Amino acid sequence: MHITKKLLPLLLLSALSAAAHAATPPNTLVVAQGLDDIVSLDPAEANELSSIQTVPSLYQRLVQPDRNNPEKIVPILAENWQADPAAKTLTIKLKPDAKFASGNPLRPEDVIFSYTRAVTLNKSPAFILNVLGWQPDNIASQLKKVDDHTLTLHWTADVSPAVALNILSTPIASIVDEKQVAPNAKNNDFGNDWLKMHSAGSGAYKMRVYQPHQAIVLEANASSPTGAPKIKSIIIKNVPDPASRRLLIQQGDADVARDLGADQIAALQDKPGVKVLSIPSAEQNYLVFNTANSANPLLNNPAFWEAARWLVDYEGITKNLLKGQYFIHQSFLPAGLPGALETNPFTFDPQKAKAILDKAGIKDAHFTLDVENKPPFITIAQSLQASFAQGGVKVDLLPAAGSQVYARVRAKQHQAAIRLWIPDYFDAHSNASAFAWNDGKSSTVAGLNGWQIPELNKATLAAVAEPDPAKRLGLYKTMQETLLQHSPYVFIDQGKTQIVVRDNVKGYQQGLNADMVWYDNVTK
Repeated sequence: MHITKKLLPLLLLSALSAAAHAATPPNTLVVAQGLDDIVSLDPAEANELSSIQTVPSLYQRLVQPDRNNPEKIVPILAENWQADPAAKTLTIKLKPDAKFASGNPLRPEDVIFSYTRAVTLNKSPAFILNVLGWQPDNIASQLKKVDDHTLTLHWTADVSPAVALNILSTPIASIVDEKQVAPNAKNNDFGNDWLKMHSAGSGAYKMRVYQPHQAIVLEANASSPTGAPKIKSIIIKNVPDPASRRLLIQQGDADVARDLGADQIAALQDKPGVKVLSIPSAEQNYLVFNTANSANPLLNNPAFWEAARWLVDYEGITKNLLKGQYFIHQSFLPAGLPGALETNPFTFDPQKAKAILDKAGIKDAHFTLDVENKPPFITIAQSLQASFAQGGVKVDLLPAAGSQVYARVRAKQHQAAIRLWIPDYFDAHSNASAFAWNDGKSSTVAGLNGWQIPELNKATLAAVAEPDPAKRLGLYKTMQETLLQHSPYVFIDQGKTQIVVRDNVKGYQQGLNADMVWYDNVTK
């Protein structure tokens, strides 16, 4: 252990001193990004952006979204599966020759151990597995070994096999090597403390060393079931300041840089030696009215919601202000998610909005808008203030830190807010259960904004239980149409993740959701 501690600075120093010649070591990929958000690299706990981006290099799941077509679920550690919707069961056959990075073979016991520990530990992403009805007190009875390569998974919630597979394709459902983890458990923690800093997976890479707030060093796992990666090691460096990240990539001291922001990207756009990759992301920004705030009765008036849709300068926000880092998208399922509507019927039309307000007898319309005091949120808010004024609606901005805005929305004190949403798992139910579900108890988006929707609640339950995939997508299309026309939400735009790579870096891939980051085909 002491050796690796000493090794890291040397490794980093050699990587950095090589950079004096403006080239990173030949068989190493140097990535510059922020790592300060990481709580843990244990897949049962990892729920922050940087950890969710890293876990897929270390661990695999039974099934995962196809990286070229994420609408399709493909087997990874599974060889195949059989679904029985009536019995709410999946029978999974494992790949017979799959091994972990330790050399231990993959067994049904490892799958059972992985799901049991994730549900029992009950860390922040566990709610994703809870959708299946899995809880610490019933999980053991839901998982059964059939033979050395086969197991059955049962669930109690009223969800279709398609939803179950989508949930099992998320990072929290990563499979860990029980034989490697169990000996490192202490105080019934299922090896959680040890896995914060070590890895025990079958991914393309294994952990060489992790020093919080400094760097993660990964080395190739040649025996990965999906094949050996092309590059030997990856150093992910913590560089908190975006301007420093820009300099590193510009000078050739890093091969990849993330999270640069619109201005830094604009500065790199035509520089020699670098290319900007723009990848659609599932992140969406929306305006929401708190229908339960009696201080302002307008907020619960459907005519006012309708007028608001015509008072947003969608074009100006996405093109001019956010410089193409976002594109117009007006439905609650992001483009790229199965079943998403791609139609954007609303444009900026203050005359139309005025006519709707007049017809409804609405005069002197005004509201306060809670917003995070940072881009893109404040940028969107300032634009809304100006465009709503053209329709005769006065907007008072209440800018604050993200945590304050979040606290006010949770306490339901806001009149309106600008918020961001990213699906927790790659299934329409993730968004439907947030925007079209209000049981009066859960803190869903509809619940936090007091929107009473008994009919939509029924539609959400029907869609998640529908076993026929085509019918299911049809139900979500109808739901999106309804919310597009009649809801207290105005969806404005969808994000693009912009990554900057050096010219010589080939084969980097990233998808819609945060966990869809793949380094295994990178060459330079």
